[in-house]
This record gives sequence, structure tokens and C-alpha cells, in this order.
Amino acid sequence: MIPQQAERDPSIQIRIPVTGHHSTTTPSPPASPLLSRSRSKSSVQPNRNLLLPHRVSWFLLSLLLRRQGILLFAPLVYIFCMLFHMRTASFDAVPLVNRRPAPGSVYRSPQVYAKLREEIDADNATADAISTIWKRSYKGVQWKPCVNKSNGVLRESNGFIFIEANGGLNQQRTSICNAVAVAGYLNATLVIPNFHYHSIWKDPSKFGDIYDEEYFVTTLANDVRVVDSVPEYLMERFDYNLTKVYNFRVKAWAPTHYYRDSVLPKLLEEKVIRISPFANRLSFDAPRAVQKFRCLANNVALRFAKPILTQGKTLVKKMKELSANNAGKYVSVHLRFEEDMVAFSCCVFDGGNQEKQDMIAARERGWKGKFTKPGRVIRPGAIRLNGKCPLTPLEVGLMLRGMGFNKSTYIYLASGPIYGANRTMAPLLEMFPNLQTKEMLASEEELAPFKNFSSRMAALDYTVCLHSEVFVTTQGGNFPHFLMGHRRYLFGGHSKTIRPDKRKLAVLFDNPKLGWRSFKHQMLNMRSHSDSKGFELKRASDSIYIFPCPDCMCRRNKTTATTST
Repeated sequence: MIPQQAERDPSIQIRIPVTGHHSTTTPSPPASPLLSRSRSKSSVQPNRNLLLPHRVSWFLLSLLLRRQGILLFAPLVYIFCMLFHMRTASFDAVPLVNRRPAPGSVYRSPQVYAKLREEIDADNATADAISTIWKRSYKGVQWKPCVNKSNGVLRESNGFIFIEANGGLNQQRTSICNAVAVAGYLNATLVIPNFHYHSIWKDPSKFGDIYDEEYFVTTLANDVRVVDSVPEYLMERFDYNLTKVYNFRVKAWAPTHYYRDSVLPKLLEEKVIRISPFANRLSFDAPRAVQKFRCLANNVALRFAKPILTQGKTLVKKMKELSANNAGKYVSVHLRFEEDMVAFSCCVFDGGNQEKQDMIAARERGWKGKFTKPGRVIRPGAIRLNGKCPLTPLEVGLMLRGMGFNKSTYIYLASGPIYGANRTMAPLLEMFPNLQTKEMLASEEELAPFKNFSSRMAALDYTVCLHSEVFVTTQGGNFPHFLMGHRRYLFGGHSKTIRPDKRKLAVLFDNPKLGWRSFKHQMLNMRSHSDSKGFELKRASDSIYIFPCPDCMCRRNKTTATTST
């Protein structure tokens, strides 16, 4: 009866519970007819004038308000709306934001040179920096070479060590000196090292083609036995094939105790062992007795072969004659802007698309697949900011003019074939017209015995750089490192080397608004810093080939030295 009555009477229908179940509770009192009329007008009347989408929205809103549980679906509704918007929106119309490159990440040196050129030409100071550049001394102490050869008789040898020296001229030099140290430490006989042929340097030279082999053996005679080959009675055991000799794969920078504990027992057992490859296979943190062998090999025993020594001295003599107005003082620059160096650096310069294609080809030719491995990301801007890009000839010229070297300075350029030489060398020759190379100082006939051998040509450059008043390194590597140490050994502990801060240079050369006075001030500070760093003592992990003090040199107080003389 109640349901039938509810269908006829709306007021009764309002009082029925919204769940639709029969209720046994006492019904609520009827609402006021006036209040019900006003509510129905306010809630129903607006919907009559609304469009269908608005009515649907109104319905959904009321449904959500009445069923708060449905709010749990709100995140899904939001995601659906976002996906619908992404499907219909056109991303092509979204403007791209062009970020400005970080200062120092772009090669703008040509623009800087164009702006400063007039001021550079006008600033032709009479006092050249070459006569005043080195002013510092090491706390009133003078250093001198003190590598002493032994006088005693060597004990019976524990066996023969054969090593393969890989890399270019100075990486091979590292292997030779380390091999002498290991042989001396183990009381072994060193076989003249074999030079491994490399696809980059392409030089088939043997030890005797680059170094004076007889002098090397004689100099080390009382400290380390050196022979030119393994004795026949031992080679017979291995069918005269060195590849059958036990080969140690020594990890890089191995400590001396590894050779004592692992290599020596095998040497005593086999009487001949092979270590290949051998570059950087001995720690720089070695006992003083081991360092002595390194000093003796590097600074005394290793002398270039007579043809290289003779031609090198001729080049040095010509440079001193040309720079007679500066008391025979000249500047040598080790410039690493060959095609393979530019390619390996992954830096971008101003050669455009042609440069890009050349570098891709050079990388594939020299390092097949190394730079195209999946996942490898190359960031030229970050490399430049980090000071890892090789300095261009233009940048070297700007730096040296800023440091006070004028147009009359004679410069010897130690380098291989410069990439894009006709274009890239022009600014350097404008700033320093007295620039010389070995090809300019010597005739084709004089260079003929060396021309097709990269290590022999590098040895000529090494000799001329060694005897210069100022040596400038631009990229690092074994060549400048050995030169710095060798120059310290010759010049009382001072390397007389300019080592530019390439991170700072990258930022300066990326500023086309740079003024000449400001730039010159920065370069003079950099020059002064190189002077202060000329004297440095070796720390435990440092290379003895860069820092010969105090292992290869002794210090003597200047006042004492003056009194004694």
C-alpha cells in the first residue's frame, strides 16, 4: 500500500530513503510546502534554459557531489583529458627555445683577432719578453745533475728480459727507461728493446736508428747489463721464436713489489721472459734505488744516433745565428694541430662542412669505430670549456703577442703537417714573420734520411726545442713532458716552459668584445705563473721524467756555490 500511495503523492516519495529499501523507522515529518516549492524552483528552473553539454556537466557535477566515492576516478579523468589534448594539439606550432652557448664553448678566435689586429700591430714594444721572461729562483737554492754511475762489478744475472716498446718517440722512451729500471731492480740482463710498429706513426725504425746503441750499452755497463739479443742456447728452447717465450701481461703502473713477487720467480725459472706491451708498466712511486736507474737511462744513457745528433745540432746553430740580436735566444713551440690530433680531440673549429667531413674520415681511418660506438656522445663545447682542444696557430700567436713577444722574435715550430696549413698558419705568420721550421732551416737533401720516419723527425724537433730559451707547450703529451724534465735537468731545475691555462684561454677567445689591454694583462699573468711553476719538486705519484728534482738532481745553496767559486 505504501508504494502505491508514494506513486500518487510526491510528498511521500521525498520521505522514502534514497537506498530504495523499506524502512521500519519512524518517517520524518513532512517538509514545509513553501520551502519545497522554493527549492524546486531554484534547482530545476535553471536547467530548462541550459544547452545539452551544460546539462551533462551539471548532471556529472551533482552526481559527483552526491557520490563522493566517484572522486576516486578524478585522476583517471584528468589523465584522459591530458591524453586527448596531446592527441589533438599541434606540437609543430610550439616555439623552440634557443639556449645561448656557455662562454668558452665556441671557437671565435678569428673574430677576436679581427678586432684586436690594429692594436696588436701598433703595440710593437722595443723590449722583447725573451730577454726578461725568467725571473724566479727556487728559494735561493740551485739544482745540479747528480746521477752517479756505479763502479763495482755486477752480480751474476738472474736471466734475460725482453720488452716491446709501443707508441711514438717519447712513449717508447718511457718504455726503455722503465725497462732499465726493472732490469736493474731484478738484477736481470736487458735485451735491446724492440720497437712495435704502429698504424698511426707508421715508423719501422729500430732502436739503433734513433739512439746511439753502443753508447747506451757502455753507459749502463756497471749498473745494468744490456745485450742486443737473447743468447742462442736459450732461443733454441723456443725454436728461435720469441713469441713462444713466456709473456707477462703486467697491469699499468705496477708497483715494484709486483716484479719482486711475481716476475722474479718466473725469471729465475725460465731464465728469459717477455713483457709486452710495456709502456707505463712501472709505478712512479718507486724506491730511490729504482729511480736512479730511470735517471741514468733518461738523462745520460739515451743519446740520439749520430745522424740525428749532427743534424739537430746544425738546426740549433742556425736558430741561434738567426736570433743573434737577442743573444742567440729563440722561442720553440710544440704545436699539435695535425689532422689526426684535431680529429682525436673532437673539437669544432672554423672549417665548416669540409672540416667536418675531413675529421669523420680521419677518425675512421685512425680509430675504426671508436668514435661511433652506440651510446657515445661527443660534446665539442664541453671539451673546449674543459681546456682539451688543441690551440690553433692563430691562438698561439695571440697568446705570445699578449705575453710581450714582438714581431722580431724568432720562433721554431715543432710540429707535423698542420691541418689546413695555407689557411690556419697565415695569422701566425702575420704576427711572427720570423717563424722557422726544420723544413725551412734544412734543405731537402739534409732531411732526406729522416723524412719518411716520424720518430726521427720528432727527434730533430726535440733537439731544437731542448736548447731554446723558451719552450711553449700547447696540448700536453709525452713530447712536452719529457722536454720539461730534460730542460729542468739542464737549466738548474727550471723548465723554462710556458704552460698556458687553456680553460681561461677558451673563455677569453670566445669574447669578441675583448680589449687588447685587458687581454695583455691576462697573458702577462699567465706568463708569470709559468715562471713561478718552473721550479717544482716531484711528489710521490708524479712522473720522474717531468720532475727530476730531487731524485736525479742535487741542490746546492747559491751563497755556498758563490763562495766556493
